Amino acid sequence: MACLTLALLALGGCAWFGQSKPPSWILGSSKEYPPDQYLTGVGQADAQDAANDRAYGAVARIFKAEVNAQARDWESFLQFENRGTTSVERRLTLDHLTRVSTDKVLENVRIMAGWSDEKTGQHYALAVMSRAQAGTAMLGRIGELDDQVETELKEFRQAQDKLAKLRHLRRAIKSLVLREAHNADLRIIRQSGQGASSNYKVAALTAEIEQFLSSNLAISVEVTGAQAEPVRRAVMEGLIREGLPVTATPIVQTGANGQLGGEPDSRPLELLTKGTVRLWNANVPDPRFRYVRWCSDFVIVEAGSQRVVGAVSRSGKEGHLTEGEANAKAVRVMQQELTSELAKTLAGYVYGETDPPTAIPPAACPREEDR
Repeated sequence: MACLTLALLALGGCAWFGQSKPPSWILGSSKEYPPDQYLTGVGQADAQDAANDRAYGAVARIFKAEVNAQARDWESFLQFENRGTTSVERRLTLDHLTRVSTDKVLENVRIMAGWSDEKTGQHYALAVMSRAQAGTAMLGRIGELDDQVETELKEFRQAQDKLAKLRHLRRAIKSLVLREAHNADLRIIRQSGQGASSNYKVAALTAEIEQFLSSNLAISVEVTGAQAEPVRRAVMEGLIREGLPVTATPIVQTGANGQLGGEPDSRPLELLTKGTVRLWNANVPDPRFRYVRWCSDFVIVEAGSQRVVGAVSRSGKEGHLTEGEANAKAVRVMQQELTSELAKTLAGYVYGETDPPTAIPPAACPREEDR
């Protein structure tokens, strides 16, 4: 019964199991699945399940290569999203994008035949994708993403609130990038190699969001305490590397949303990042090393409403051969951790990915009398 079922589904594939002569598809050709109508992948392993997985993987690699080749068209957005990060982290972003797209493609792949070599004990599997069926499914997904892009851009144009406009624009770009990843897959699925054209370009919308950020958002940094000025400069430089518009001019907090006479406020939305940093001798009994503790407590405030929209508290301990070296290391580590967390918190609020805190977290810096 099992063999009969497979025969109906796989055009006689069941009869290949156990034959001494390998089927033609193992050698790269198949009359049942001609290349103008199907994409195929062959997997080989010690067990049939593993061979099936490798056959799926063989098809997936075809699409991954195309998405990677098209990535240069999205590089402007990938760099915008990953400023200040390493090339490895940008690679992870692209890999995630590839997986999302490839998973959609693999929904249309089926294992249609298998064969085992009695002499070597090796198992083989043939994965098959119908170009026509997969193309129809991919066009449907691209259409959905096109609708999302249009909806977000419409909301971007109509919104009055600066943050709302920024968030709609960014969501439109993210949908467009994913749409283009699926479009790269469509080029593979179609024998003609033609995709579905879009009304928008990733690079153009990325340039627009960068311009919008620089014109409609201003972030100021204020630091008090030990090493305040070096820490302030490091934080500002770090936020700039992350693509956030930092101003060296101190922002003065105003009341009542910072507006006069009820007129629309055309000024940038101002965010004030302010906090304190401390360093002190840890007094750890160690004959070889000296230790310095550090702490930092920061809040991010909307200058107009004076609402706290983010908070970062961090602390640590660093050691070295001398107290001076330990102090320098503590400052360096503090700058790195503080900058990274502040950038993450600011971006989360600006892009609407995290909600403002309902309460400020416990301070990392102890009271003077507790040290």
